[in-house]
Amino acid sequence: MMGDRVAMNRYSIVIEVTETGFSAYSPDLPGCVSTSATRQEVETNMKEAIEFHLDGMKQERYPIPEPTASSTYVKVESEV
Repeated sequence: MMGDRVAMNRYSIVIEVTETGFSAYSPDLPGCVSTSATRQEVETNMKEAIEFHLDGMKQERYPIPEPTASSTYVKVESEV
């Protein structure tokens, strides 16, 4: 449609290994979570979960949060 704007945001997700596969959540979107048997599936499912979550927020006229979470790795020495 003319006049509609589409914003592309990159939301950080945290993926954790579980006893049955993988789980994921987005720190910027409380309550937006997913689980799956494989890492690839949990990433795909999480993308869909975020889209669904944001669509619900938009329908309820809640403000869409800007992504603010970030992550990095640090190296630490440890005795083996």
